[in-house]
Amino acid sequence: MKTIMTFSILLTSLLMMMCSTPEQNQQDEIKKEAHALSQAQLDKLSTAYFASGCFWCVEAIFESVKGVEEAVSGYAGGKEQNPTYQQVGAGKTGHTETVKVYYDPNVVSYLTLVKVYYGSHDPTTVNGQHPDYGSQYRSVIFYQNEEEKITAESYKAGIEGSDHYDKPIATEIVPFVKFWEAEGYHQNYEKLNPNNPYVLGVSVPRLKKFQAKYPELLKEKH
Repeated sequence: MKTIMTFSILLTSLLMMMCSTPEQNQQDEIKKEAHALSQAQLDKLSTAYFASGCFWCVEAIFESVKGVEEAVSGYAGGKEQNPTYQQVGAGKTGHTETVKVYYDPNVVSYLTLVKVYYGSHDPTTVNGQHPDYGSQYRSVIFYQNEEEKITAESYKAGIEGSDHYDKPIATEIVPFVKFWEAEGYHQNYEKLNPNNPYVLGVSVPRLKKFQAKYPELLKEKH
C-alpha cells in the first residue's frame, strides 16, 4: 500500500508520529562517534538537565550554543531502572525524554542555558511539543542544587503572564535524581540522519527558529 502513497501523504503521516521512528537497523557502534569528547574531558565540565519534547531536537539546539561542549539524549524523571526507548515511548515509566548538557561555565552560564531552554520550545504546552504528545515529552527542568532551582524558578516567574505567553507556563521544576543515557542510535541523531523525515520536518525547523531568535548565543560554525 505504501507504494501508491504520494510523497506528501507519507511525509505527513511520518511527521504526525511521535519521534519514535528511528532507523533501528543503524547499529549503536556507528553512533559512538556522537560523543566527540572523552569521558575524562566531559567530567571536567558542568552539567544541566532539560526536557522539552523530542530529545533529538533538544540535543541539537543545545549543541549549537557557545560553551556547550556536548549534549546527550536520555531519560529522567521516572522510577524505572535502565529504561528503554520503547518503554519510555509507551508513557508507562514516568520518564521524560531528557538531554544532559555538558557546558563550560566560564563561557556560558546556567542562567543562559535556562534562557535557551525556555526560548527553544513552547513551555505552555502540557505534556508535549508538537507533533509529540504524552508525559514522556513534558517540559521539565531538573535542578541539581538550590542555586539552579532559584535560577529556574525566577526565570519562570519572570516570563509567566508576560506578553510572550497567553497561557500558564507548564514547565515542571523538580530535583534531579537519575539520568539514564539513551540507546546509541539516538545520540547526535539530527546530525547523523539529515534526511530523516522527522528531522527535516520538525527538528531542523525548530533548530533554525531558535538560531534566528538568539544568533548571539550561537557557536561560530552555526
